[in-house]
Amino acid sequence: MALATRGTDQRPSMTRTLWGSTIGKKTVMAVSGLIMLGYLVAHMLGNLKIFFGPPEFNGYAHWLRTIGEPILHYEWALWIIRVVLVVAVVLHAVCAYQLSRRDLAARPSKYVHKRARAGYATRTMRWGGIILALFIVWHILDLTTGTVNPGFQSGRPYQNVVETFSTWYGNTIYIVAMLALGLHVQHGFWSAAQTLGVGSATRERVLKTAGNLLALVLTAGFIAVPVAVMTGVVS
Repeated sequence: MALATRGTDQRPSMTRTLWGSTIGKKTVMAVSGLIMLGYLVAHMLGNLKIFFGPPEFNGYAHWLRTIGEPILHYEWALWIIRVVLVVAVVLHAVCAYQLSRRDLAARPSKYVHKRARAGYATRTMRWGGIILALFIVWHILDLTTGTVNPGFQSGRPYQNVVETFSTWYGNTIYIVAMLALGLHVQHGFWSAAQTLGVGSATRERVLKTAGNLLALVLTAGFIAVPVAVMTGVVS
């Protein structure tokens, strides 16, 4: 009997067990979402430097490529940030899809009408996530590679931003995406807080208010740039 019990342990690892559980996937979504949120706040603040003119904005864009020098080579830190963000986005999207499938599989159709509120939030997050995923691709092709930006000039980020927001479609795509981002952050921040544990009722109210305020500030901050170009404040 002793020989029969020997061999490789077939029990799943803790990591696999956590990844396979609903709470594990929600935790991964919460942590990856907070990573992306931190990046969005920094990105918005960097974007607002455009109001200080080309030298300030172009200098900021150049600084992003020299972070960590001389310990790190040119653009290494930027690529590390990009890799972390890609991993966070992929994990976030995969967990969101898998949780959505589980929710649909576990929900009897006759009870759908009783979960209208939850269903609305889920649909908003799902469609918001799809819009943002498509926007990320367009944003890279527009201001990183210049593929869809006819006036793109390498090394002139200020001018490239102005070129993008001098077109009706550039403004439309960006503003719609930022509105979707605001809704996504508003609901996502609260969901992350619930997953990671909000604690008392007072903390719950504070976090919900913070999520609403953060979503408003991010939306307004990002949309301020195309509006400034459209109105001639930035040119």
